[in-house]
Amino acid sequence: MTDPTPAGLVDAVPALAPYLRPATLLHPEAGTPTAQGSSLGGPAFWPDGAPWPHCTATHLDDAHEDVPPRDREIMTAIDLAVRERAREHGGAHTLTEDELAETRRIMAGADSLDHVNWRTHRTVAEPPADAVALVPLLRVRAADAPHLPWPDGTDVLQALWCPNDHDDIQGERYYYGPAVELHWQRAADLAPRTPPPPRRSDDEYLPEPCVLRPEQIRDLPDRDELPGELHASAEEFAERHGTEYHRGLACAAGWKLGGWPSWRSTDLIPVDCGACGARMRHLLTVESGDDPDLSVGRHGELHVFVCPEDLGHPVGLDLQ
Repeated sequence: MTDPTPAGLVDAVPALAPYLRPATLLHPEAGTPTAQGSSLGGPAFWPDGAPWPHCTATHLDDAHEDVPPRDREIMTAIDLAVRERAREHGGAHTLTEDELAETRRIMAGADSLDHVNWRTHRTVAEPPADAVALVPLLRVRAADAPHLPWPDGTDVLQALWCPNDHDDIQGERYYYGPAVELHWQRAADLAPRTPPPPRRSDDEYLPEPCVLRPEQIRDLPDRDELPGELHASAEEFAERHGTEYHRGLACAAGWKLGGWPSWRSTDLIPVDCGACGARMRHLLTVESGDDPDLSVGRHGELHVFVCPEDLGHPVGLDLQ
C-alpha cells in the first residue's frame, strides 16, 4: 500500500479541494548561503543608503532580588510547617492565612523564588534606552516560493526580527516572543550590508546561517479548520490507509512558507488583522531545532500571518 498524500485525499474527497493550499518546505541545513540563493540567518542585504531597521518596542527582561536573611528564615519555617502538616494529616500542602500573608509580602508579586540562592524572579518590561537592530531571519527568492502573494515588481521577501521577547505587540491577544517584520523587495535594489549588532539579544533568537532546499508541496489544514463532516471523511480516508489525518496529510511540519499553520498546543485561535479586521493568512512557520539552532515558545513553532487585504498591515503572530 502506497503512503496517502494530500492530493490523493482530495481526489477521494473532492469537497476538500478548496482547502488545498500550495506551500514551500524550506529544509534548512547549516552552511554558507550565497547572494544568489534563498537563505536563513544571513547574509544581509538592504537598499543602498537606507537605514537598517531597528526595534523601538518595549522588551522583557528578568529581574532578580535578594531575599533578606530574616525573610529567608520566615520562608524556611513556613515550608517546614506546611510539610509537617501534610505528613501528619496526609493532606495537601496548604498555607494558613498568616503564612499566606507573609508569603505574599515576601514575594511582592514576583513570579518565583529560588530557594538555593534566595532570590525572587520576575519578568519586567524594559523600555530600550536605544533602539535594537533587527536580525536577518529569512531571505527567499520568488522563484523558490512562487505561490506567495508577491506585490508587483518584487522578487525577494526578507523576514527580520528583534531577538528579544515582547508582550506588547499583539493588542489584546497573548504573545511572548520576538517581534517580526516582513519586507517585500526587488533584488536589483539590494546591496550587501553588515547590519549593526543588536544592543541586546536572546541567544535562542540568533540564527546560525543555513542554506535552503525548497520543496513545493500541497498542504491541507488542521482538523479544527475543517467543517465536521469533511474532517470525518478525511479521517475515514486516512484510516483506510493505516494512518491518521493529522499525521502526514495535514499541516506539513517544518520551516514552511504558505500552506496552513498547525494548532498543536492550543485549539484554533483565529488571527485577525489589527488594522482592518480581516482574517489573516498563514505565511511562515518558524520551527525550533538544530538548524538554524533556534528555539521559539516552548521549543515549538512561531507562525507569521499576513493580511490578505494589505500586506503593509502589521503581521499577526502565534506561538504553538
